[in-house]
Amino acid sequence: MSISKRTYLIQAANKVPEVTIAFWLIKILSTTVGETGADYLAVDVGLGMLITDAITAALLAIALGLQLHFRRLVPWAYWLTVVLISVAGTQITDALTDGAGVSLYLSTACFGALLAIVFWLWYRSERTLSIQHIDTRPREIFYWVAILCTFALGTAAGDLATEALGLGFSWGVVVFGGLIALTAAAAYFGANRVLAFWIAYILTRPLGASLGDLLSQSRTYGGVGLGAVYTSVAFLTAIVALVIFVSIRKPTAKASPSAHI
Repeated sequence: MSISKRTYLIQAANKVPEVTIAFWLIKILSTTVGETGADYLAVDVGLGMLITDAITAALLAIALGLQLHFRRLVPWAYWLTVVLISVAGTQITDALTDGAGVSLYLSTACFGALLAIVFWLWYRSERTLSIQHIDTRPREIFYWVAILCTFALGTAAGDLATEALGLGFSWGVVVFGGLIALTAAAAYFGANRVLAFWIAYILTRPLGASLGDLLSQSRTYGGVGLGAVYTSVAFLTAIVALVIFVSIRKPTAKASPSAHI
């Protein structure tokens, strides 16, 4: 069997998209929607935290059920699940911080520890954390639990940096964007690709949150003032366009550098 055909079969069986520039763009856009979407429903629409949480949980349960039901990757179902988990991750952190008064220092540490435990259990069970082999039900469940933890951790860490430590939205975009660039450079020069992927995945959450706040928040609070509605609609439109693109794009003939992730 040729390398290109073998690579195609691996990608077809795997239920996580190939890691490309489009993957990272959609991921960042989805995290921004998670930040602005939760605020829009709870504040602008006036649903409040409790109703917003219930609606998100119901939609997430449906999307995740569809994602687990499909036997191979269906891009729209996968990214719909990611967007809803992004909203849920934001709501979990906000509920702890605003509702229960939990310190951002504590929530960041707890979510970090929880993610480490998930990774430990995942590796102990499957002997790999590679996202190129999400082809069994246990691995898929571990994957989605880890994704939820990364969003909650990224939200807490982002709020800690931009609010508690006074970094601000603009500097948040610069700092977290720079950290992602350093992670990508480390992977390029030989760092473990699995570790680099998960570090970058965590960092895209505070990057997207900072970008969402920068665009949506009023100028009084250091934002551009577009509002949650326009920011969410613009980013959702971009997500839909990119998902359509990756859905109709023909598989590449050569093996992807991400094959070791």
